Amino acid sequence: MRRRTPGRRPVRVLAAGLLAFVSFAVLSGCGSAASVGGGKPTVVIGAKQFTEQWIIGELYKQALTDAGYHVELKSNIGSTTIIDGALTSGQIDLYPEYTGVILQVLARSKSVPHTAAETFRQAKAYQETRGLTMLPPTPFQNRNAVAVKPAFAKKYGLRTISDLKKADHVVFAEYPDNMEGALGYKDMVRSYGLPNTSVKTLNIGLQYPALDHGQVDAADVFTTDPQLARGGYTILEDTQGYYGFQNVAPVLRKGVQEEQGPGFAKVLNQVDALLTDQAIREMNRGVDTVRLAPSEVAAKFLKANDIR
Repeated sequence: MRRRTPGRRPVRVLAAGLLAFVSFAVLSGCGSAASVGGGKPTVVIGAKQFTEQWIIGELYKQALTDAGYHVELKSNIGSTTIIDGALTSGQIDLYPEYTGVILQVLARSKSVPHTAAETFRQAKAYQETRGLTMLPPTPFQNRNAVAVKPAFAKKYGLRTISDLKKADHVVFAEYPDNMEGALGYKDMVRSYGLPNTSVKTLNIGLQYPALDHGQVDAADVFTTDPQLARGGYTILEDTQGYYGFQNVAPVLRKGVQEEQGPGFAKVLNQVDALLTDQAIREMNRGVDTVRLAPSEVAAKFLKANDIR
């Protein structure tokens, strides 16, 4: 996936803004987890090689550590197939995975479920056949989506992807690797019937300045991109469920819960319940734009939500 950089001056602003936002995101009934300590074995958490996964890995590690569990975090493990191999071979005990990715990459499903709940059900059923299990999914999902500028949406009355046909002509930004195949530009245009659309290939991240400068009218984005945090773009509703569903859920070996006790899953569920699209966008922005460490962003989020 992607990620970015810049300056130093906004750090205080983001820190304050992040705390203000995550405080608002607190769910009723979420308090600090009780310490459970004991002689339980160390839990090894894995994370893939991009910002969002580093943050989630830190959230899991810090919340569990504060609750008294012994935890080791291994970040930057690699792609889905690599980290899945680390899990099934016992090198790690759990990691956060995207439900649609499980079906598309690991189970190699021929079709995409029509709801988030069914995607999770099928993903969990697949993992159960492999000696693994999954905890409940997060509210947020990181999937492809179509974004336009608010002024463009207002001009043509755009609410859904299919509404793009209302525009005279649409220049669509797509990253080069997503032109063909499932979830790709060409199939999306066919599925939604958009004969008025032409494509401009741009590397991930460049679609935002292209939208800002009017070089494109619509763009393929990821729903947790930090650029979306400030509300400068309108996401069009995917009424066909074309892009599938990509909520995150911890995948773990079945024996881990028995070893650690029922409080273990409770801590992870408590964290995951707080992870909305906006919360993840803000935390991604904290790392990618403001240059805070994933561990620092995670610590601020947990503290603001009374989990540490």
